[in-house]
Amino acid sequence: MRIAFATLTTAGMAFAALAGLPLVSVAPNRLVSGEGVSGWAMLAQVRAGIHVSTIETTLPVLLLTALLALIGIGVFARQTRLLNLGVIAGTATLILALLGLCGAYAAQVALAQSPYARTSLGSAFWLVTLMAWLAVMDRLHAMQAPLWLRGLVWAGWLAGAWWLAASGSIDQLSLMKEYANHADTLGAAVARHLEIVVLTLVPTLCLGIPMGWVLHRWTRLQAALMPVLNTIQTIPSIALFGLLMVPLAWMAKSWPTLASWGVSGIGLAPAVVALTLYSLLPVVRATLAGLAQVPAGVLQAARGMGMGAARILWQAQLPLAAPVILAGVRTAALQTVGLAAVAALIGAGGLGAIMFDGLFSTAHDLVLLAVLPILGLALVCDAVFVLFTLLARRSLKGEPT
Repeated sequence: MRIAFATLTTAGMAFAALAGLPLVSVAPNRLVSGEGVSGWAMLAQVRAGIHVSTIETTLPVLLLTALLALIGIGVFARQTRLLNLGVIAGTATLILALLGLCGAYAAQVALAQSPYARTSLGSAFWLVTLMAWLAVMDRLHAMQAPLWLRGLVWAGWLAGAWWLAASGSIDQLSLMKEYANHADTLGAAVARHLEIVVLTLVPTLCLGIPMGWVLHRWTRLQAALMPVLNTIQTIPSIALFGLLMVPLAWMAKSWPTLASWGVSGIGLAPAVVALTLYSLLPVVRATLAGLAQVPAGVLQAARGMGMGAARILWQAQLPLAAPVILAGVRTAALQTVGLAAVAALIGAGGLGAIMFDGLFSTAHDLVLLAVLPILGLALVCDAVFVLFTLLARRSLKGEPT
């Protein structure tokens, strides 16, 4: 038998979190700090509950017992592909079981205390979620799992979470109450966030890739331009937003046409300009690195075939540099998804507006309601660029896509 050290470590930390940290926090309302409740106390109260269904009281207990045993087998048993798949499924389902248990306890609190009482997910839940995610990623890496299997794992977990939400099992959790209160604005906020990201990436690509090519072609310009791009990265995002407010407001006042296009000192325009400036550095650096790694023999062969500079760029340099360039674009995209939340402070809207509403009113679950979609967008964005990079590398090798 071989002990999987990574799985043993993550499982031990998860059990320690469950034993020593609160699984949920209960408060009389959304603005008051709650008191932590351990998983064992929750389990006892849920099992003794008479106002919830049999499924809500027994399923979490059975799942927890079975899955803890499954993880123990996965830690100490001989590592096979089938066992790895079982541990992945069990670990992912463990989080759903904990979520169901927290939802059942929240239902008990709402009946026993007050409809205004809030039951929030505690530190133990989030630490166990993190440890479970690390364990799943470790098993997928050990299996050298293809992208479709990784996507299937995420899709299965999301389907389980959706089922819990659709069945009403977690409706009394504070996070779901915040969702119910902001359901009419959350979709628009996500759409606005995506709009900011897209409007940032389009000019970033249109400017960053040509700039990288120019700096690769005329290397002396690097000493003048790269320090400027590096300096922009050192400016705090909120400071850069503020610096752009005055010139953009002056431009909108001086040229009414720009104002009719939506350019102003606050709102979308300064957010997109600032985020574009932030995103240029990773794209320019990646373009430089990608073009620099194109073999000299390829360029000589292209010139020998009578290709001009433009054809060499489009048919030789960019295809060979594409994987590296995509890595830079991936970095810029993920950076933009996160920084777009800060743009809400200058009236750009998006998920950042909900996040800052929660911060200013000390409603932590409202902050979480905005942060989770941002995290989801970042994961989806990362997966898309990983897929594009894989396809680009396969096309270079002549493999079917």
